[in-house]
Amino acid sequence: MQQVKPHPGLEIDGFTLGQQLHKGGFATIWEVTHPLYRTAMVMKVPTILDGDDGPTIVGFEVEQMILPRLTGPHVPRVMGVGDFDVMPYVVTERIPGRSLLHDFASAPLPVSDVIEMAARMAAAVHDIHRQHVIHLDLKPDNFLQRESGEMVLVDYGLSRHDQLPDLLAEEFTIPMGTFPYIAPEQYLRQRGDLRSDLYALGAMIYELATGRKPFGDPEKLSQVRKRLWQDPMPPRGLRPDVPEWLQEIILRALEVDPARRYQSAAQMIFDLTHPQQVRLTERSHRLKPDGFWVVWRRKRVMRRVKSLGTPIATSSQIDRAPILLVAVDLAPEMEALSSRLFQSVKRMLTIQPDARVACVNVIKTARIGIDQTIDEYGNNLHVVRLVALKGWAEGIDLTDDRLTYTILENPDPASAVLDHALAVQADHIMMGARGHSTTRRFLGSVSARVVAEAHCSVTVIRLPERPEDQPSAG
Repeated sequence: MQQVKPHPGLEIDGFTLGQQLHKGGFATIWEVTHPLYRTAMVMKVPTILDGDDGPTIVGFEVEQMILPRLTGPHVPRVMGVGDFDVMPYVVTERIPGRSLLHDFASAPLPVSDVIEMAARMAAAVHDIHRQHVIHLDLKPDNFLQRESGEMVLVDYGLSRHDQLPDLLAEEFTIPMGTFPYIAPEQYLRQRGDLRSDLYALGAMIYELATGRKPFGDPEKLSQVRKRLWQDPMPPRGLRPDVPEWLQEIILRALEVDPARRYQSAAQMIFDLTHPQQVRLTERSHRLKPDGFWVVWRRKRVMRRVKSLGTPIATSSQIDRAPILLVAVDLAPEMEALSSRLFQSVKRMLTIQPDARVACVNVIKTARIGIDQTIDEYGNNLHVVRLVALKGWAEGIDLTDDRLTYTILENPDPASAVLDHALAVQADHIMMGARGHSTTRRFLGSVSARVVAEAHCSVTVIRLPERPEDQPSAG
């Protein structure tokens, strides 16, 4: 099938191959140039032998289908794709730096580094999930880092796009994935659940925190099967300084039943960035894995299991558990507007009962770095606002881990809301809009800017205008 072999100096479709940068078991990576592109680029070419290379060929076809459909900072930009008639390839931008393999080789890392890295990894995973893709082969060497800090996910040969045919499932029946990180449902040949990626994330965070993989380095599928009934050593049993809330996050992600895991990567990010509001269960206190008889009884049940539920479409899974950011104006004259916003949030929760609500209020400072949080009576304005924000939310019937409160300080309220929405991976923003005024018409309003620049959908609540508020014809 392959008529041209890659080599230095080869020209194909305007691309000129330079040195070989990497040689793996399934593909080689080459430095390439093109007269139309000034950016550094690499070409990935599958290693196709004369024997039976069905999985390699189909996996590369899958990557060629999926990768050009992805956009954003968490995926490499695609410059070209070559078909199998001459030489199959994918050309993308070259991400400077190395994969996370080096960081994992240095594990265990300081807890603060584990948390920061885990949040950035989860942000990349959430980004591709929002674009209908489940990676299904998350591992340290498939995470690269941009100089600006964003994680970049590569290698989509085992991935699943829920709006495209699943070529791998159509042609092969064996489970596919990297054994230390593969989810139990992947072992059962289920490829349509985004929570499989959350399981792999949990396994990697476990490794960063403890220096050990939760299930070792299995080499056979029969060894992978055991994770249907076996649980790993709790991280605190290996490293006592791991916080209970971080162990809660890790072990929740590693639950065998996908329904007991996080339902979206955004939820995991939310907990990683709000540790004081992580709801602790018995998982957080454990220091040992389950005993022999508990595991034996679980094995009797799980060895007969053929599937772990039927997942819905990726976008629908995310929509079922959204992050709802609510920006509340606590000014006394805005009481009627904030009350209407409260009722709108309550209605939203009847439609999306699994949502998490992040309530925020902004203290407008003259400029960042100036302490202006003491009011005229000597009270800490931050504390006063936090109490008021919690008072506003009283009556929203959610558990503490699903209802958070944050006071932001920024000279630009719109920027504060936009930045926080991005940080918590909000799926929807709700906020009120003050009445019309000449200043707002000429300079613009906070709500208008949030609508214009937000990465997600925005609902703006207004009060009905009275006739006397309408501007005159003159």
